[in-house]
Amino acid sequence: MSAASSFAPNNTGFMIAAPSSGAGKTTLTLAILRALARKGPVRGAKCGPDYIDPQFHSAATGRACLNLDGWAMADSCLMARAQSDPAPLIVEGAMGLFDGELPHAKGSAAQVAKTLGLPVVLIVDAAKTAQSVAAVVRGMMLHDPDVQIAAVILNRVGSDKHRRMIESAWADLPPIIGTVPRSGQLSHPSRHLGLVQADERADLTEWLDALADTAEAHIDLSALPFAPLGKSPHAAANTIRPPAQRIAIAQDAAFRFAYPHMLQEWRAAGAQITTFSPLLNEVVPEADFVFLPGGYPELYAGKLAANSAFIDSLKNASQTTDIYGECGGYMLLGAGLIDADGTRHQMAGLLDLETSFQHRKLHLGYRSLTPLAPQTTGLFTGRSTASLPAHEFHYASTLRAHGTPLFGAKDSEGTSLSHMGLIQGRVCGSFAHIIEFNT
Repeated sequence: MSAASSFAPNNTGFMIAAPSSGAGKTTLTLAILRALARKGPVRGAKCGPDYIDPQFHSAATGRACLNLDGWAMADSCLMARAQSDPAPLIVEGAMGLFDGELPHAKGSAAQVAKTLGLPVVLIVDAAKTAQSVAAVVRGMMLHDPDVQIAAVILNRVGSDKHRRMIESAWADLPPIIGTVPRSGQLSHPSRHLGLVQADERADLTEWLDALADTAEAHIDLSALPFAPLGKSPHAAANTIRPPAQRIAIAQDAAFRFAYPHMLQEWRAAGAQITTFSPLLNEVVPEADFVFLPGGYPELYAGKLAANSAFIDSLKNASQTTDIYGECGGYMLLGAGLIDADGTRHQMAGLLDLETSFQHRKLHLGYRSLTPLAPQTTGLFTGRSTASLPAHEFHYASTLRAHGTPLFGAKDSEGTSLSHMGLIQGRVCGSFAHIIEFNT
């Protein structure tokens, strides 16, 4: 059980959201998480299929951060995960508050807030506006009255006069509990899939502490609207069936995008999980199932190609063990990977696949996947008719993919797509990241 926090009761929380991406949600969420973590236990969660922000949440709080995905997860599963730890919960929304999939904005931050009964702290970027901020907030409140916007934080405020101009139009709106000044010192570098990963920043601790100092100086932390998490008589996670008893998972800067909730629930179901680093040329541990998550293999392709101990052990494991790769892991299983400079690097060669990062093209969206050969690996056994919710987010392109496809695929609106992935013997993978194995 979590120790009681000094700033809010256990089993309470709120959501941080914004009218759009780019308003500073992640930076201010981390600032608030770090500041509150100085006072007592707190945990973060991230809406949607995000792989990087949760790493920063965990670094800021010292506690695991989970994904809460209203498109992929049933309401009961969202509630169960939100209640899996009693420490106060701060959920970071994705994109704009009401942005979600057609036809009813499924998966939006607003949907998750309503499901969990969370009030919303709205982050508004005030950099290029003034009194119009009030109109934006008023419109957000009217869009869905069932979403409780309980407080506002103004970000990138230029001066005291700028703040007063905004406040002059603020009649009958939620309280402004923070005005954060413009500062380039709070920014964090990004790359093609989002922020640079947490463990790649040498000054991570100092940066998070600087964010916390900013929150303490410019936000009234005592006014944060913690409210009891909603109750559900059916708040129980689906029964987890791990793909095997002994699972080996690649984990380093090249292969980091494994959903924490999935790994936690595999462990809770009794699976024994070990990790290894392809970048450190570590051999694949003895296991019944090998999982190669997504990440950034294109940034380390030359090093991976030269790590013969790892590559040889992966080939040996493929003779007796099921191996599954997602996105970056899928690229590693192929014959070759062309990096941004046009250099081809030899990969494991376990699938007849050539991928390229030289000519980048964004592939993005939710996917519903149907395994086409579910009996061939423990991961998909018994799922010949089940639809697996997944997400695709990559810039790499497929130059060649020969062999047996792994998945039938549809987009979020149910439109059929081309088959995805490949399977060869005991090795399989695709560019999609599976979010839920329980359907």
